[in-house]
Amino acid sequence: MNVAITGGGGFLGRRLSQALLAEKGVGRIVLLDATPMGPSSGDSRVETRCANLLDPGVARSAVEAADVIFHLAAVVSGQAEAEFDLGMSVNLDATRSLLEAARATGRQPKFVFSSSLAVFGPPLPETVTDETAVHPRSSYGAQKAVGELLVTDFSRRGFVDGRVLRLPTVCVRPGAPNAAASSFVSGIIREPLHGKRANCPVDPDTELWLSSPRAAVANLVHAASLPGEALGQGRIINLPGITVRVCEMIEALARVAGRGVADLVSFNDDPGVRRIVSGWPARFDVSRALDLGFVRDHDFSALIRDYLARDESASAVRRA
Repeated sequence: MNVAITGGGGFLGRRLSQALLAEKGVGRIVLLDATPMGPSSGDSRVETRCANLLDPGVARSAVEAADVIFHLAAVVSGQAEAEFDLGMSVNLDATRSLLEAARATGRQPKFVFSSSLAVFGPPLPETVTDETAVHPRSSYGAQKAVGELLVTDFSRRGFVDGRVLRLPTVCVRPGAPNAAASSFVSGIIREPLHGKRANCPVDPDTELWLSSPRAAVANLVHAASLPGEALGQGRIINLPGITVRVCEMIEALARVAGRGVADLVSFNDDPGVRRIVSGWPARFDVSRALDLGFVRDHDFSALIRDYLARDESASAVRRA
């Protein structure tokens, strides 16, 4: 099985490739990203390419031998809201270009599309189900919603074997903050663990729908393993997550790392971020996803411990 991963230079793309290398039957993995990537894993099966997917020739070359395509590349929510043309280009036009390239292979490759809970917006039911209509309140959410429809229709036509995964907000992400409206979700945990102050731009009682990187990667891998017959016509899946209030996140941080670390978090309202995040649902019925074998986290403290287990510098701060 040959694999192509767009957004392969990102942390999820890198972790996904590492997880796939441990799977049986995986041949070549091509990591594609708009910016040059550092060294690959050292495994000869992994190839890195700097690629502009809007170029049809580049897109075709990237996926011509792929049996499975993971489309993770995106301009994140805050940036897509601030730079409309860039968001449309990367989140919508590049998705169409990649789907057309997959169609041109004539082999109906599996196409795993990373979508988002941002496709939803108010008014919302108390619990979102697979039948809840999308109602995005951001350009990013609208672009993802259109991408979902494209993958679904390309699957209906037999051009690809698509599966759309609506990921919860992934926490705790490593690295520096980015332009996502949800960036603070990881920042209020990650930065204090490194001895740095962090600002929370939303109310402490704000509810969030979260997943660990570990569960997110496991669910991406699982999605590619499912036969199309198991999904039927319902190609869109709300992935499992956990509902956590911001104040509960801070209390979990205090339990795991100490009150002094948790006290590094302050609250200063950002109306732009609050408007976007407050429109996202935090409670889902994911019984279908669980029946299909997708996994979920059970405790937010475990997400913090997962991060500490991977980041020695944060552990050193906590032990100091």
